[in-house]
Amino acid sequence: MTIIEKARKGIVTNEMKKVAAVEGVTPEFIRNEIAGGRIIIPKNKLRKNVEAGGIGNKLRTKVNANIGTSKDKNSLKLEMKKLRVSLEAGADAVMDLSTGGDIRAIRKAILAECPKPLGTVPIYEMFVTASAKCGGRLDLDAEYLFEVIEQQAEDGVDFMTVHCGLTQTALERIRKTKRLTGIVSRGGAFVAAWMTRTGRENPLYENFDRLLKICKKYEVAISLGDGLRPGCLADASDRPMVQEMIILGELAQKSLEEGVQTIIEGPGHMPLDEIASNVRLQKSVCNGAPYYVLGPLVTDVAPGYDHITSAIGGAIAAWAGADFLCYVTPSEHLGLPEPEDVRNGVIAARIAAHAADIVKLSDRSWDANMSKARKALDWDAQEKLGIDPSKFDLVKKTLKSKKGKKDKTCSMCGEFCAMEISDKLTE
Repeated sequence: MTIIEKARKGIVTNEMKKVAAVEGVTPEFIRNEIAGGRIIIPKNKLRKNVEAGGIGNKLRTKVNANIGTSKDKNSLKLEMKKLRVSLEAGADAVMDLSTGGDIRAIRKAILAECPKPLGTVPIYEMFVTASAKCGGRLDLDAEYLFEVIEQQAEDGVDFMTVHCGLTQTALERIRKTKRLTGIVSRGGAFVAAWMTRTGRENPLYENFDRLLKICKKYEVAISLGDGLRPGCLADASDRPMVQEMIILGELAQKSLEEGVQTIIEGPGHMPLDEIASNVRLQKSVCNGAPYYVLGPLVTDVAPGYDHITSAIGGAIAAWAGADFLCYVTPSEHLGLPEPEDVRNGVIAARIAAHAADIVKLSDRSWDANMSKARKALDWDAQEKLGIDPSKFDLVKKTLKSKKGKKDKTCSMCGEFCAMEISDKLTE
């Protein structure tokens, strides 16, 4: 039985108990929400080293970090460093999006060292391999695609992005809409190119039952990819995006009926005033399935700072009900991220997630404890409570007086510290 089937039968698993303890809710609540498809615990049944973590309704907003190679940059050593940085920065999940080098060997190495749920996009590996064999042509071999999906499941992948909602009907709508940036999802573009060339239906949609059978066998969660997500503000909330969301909602319902855990992926680029309504629409159309958003990025003009543009949108999305934020790094739109970009991306997304959770979960305890430490000029406590403790390295260097003794005030205010003055006034 899958975890959904167990939940329906009233069985509370160890994973449910662990998630409940971490989240501060009852195991029965977790069981009920899993049975209804509103919470997932991504964990391949073959994985032994992965921590059970919940994503979904009334849980802490989770953050994913993307790593992976390209044809021109395929160092396993670098990707392992990015993995370590992602985990140190507090990522709740990691996705391997490798398209260069020995993709399977890279995936296995990451799986062996990653204690968090690991996701992939199988169609990347399928197209990269097929393209190499066919002289660069984007040739989609459906049989081979499903072989790749099963192989990745056998390797232990916990969740997979699959672009099932990009149908011929949706593709025709894209042509009529005349988007400014067209299709910006790499997986979506791969599928659309093949569909246009052959005139055939998306095999992931056409053979969805086969996909479910594989995922059920290995307890792999499906992440229904948004192949038609908007790539700029001008394309946000258009008909192709909404049509794909409706299809994904129907597929999510089918997944739930078959006992396969599912999350829905969302935009993309979107102006501030459309984000909350988009999240509410997704929750309605997809029956409350967990929502996984890339950002959203709230402006198109900040290359080099898109960890900030996405954090702004991510905070609004999570506050409105999104459950899972995919980080965006400063190098988005510019190139593959370096380890420091990865750290900045994870921290920015975590700030967005926490800002939303303060309101969504009505929990200000972390912030209250930081405020108490700040008032007490307790730098050790502030370092432990800070979302990125590494930022306190500079403070440690500047807190020493000429006599080598620790000073309570920082270098910004020194003897004119407002907190210290306030204490004296109280005394």
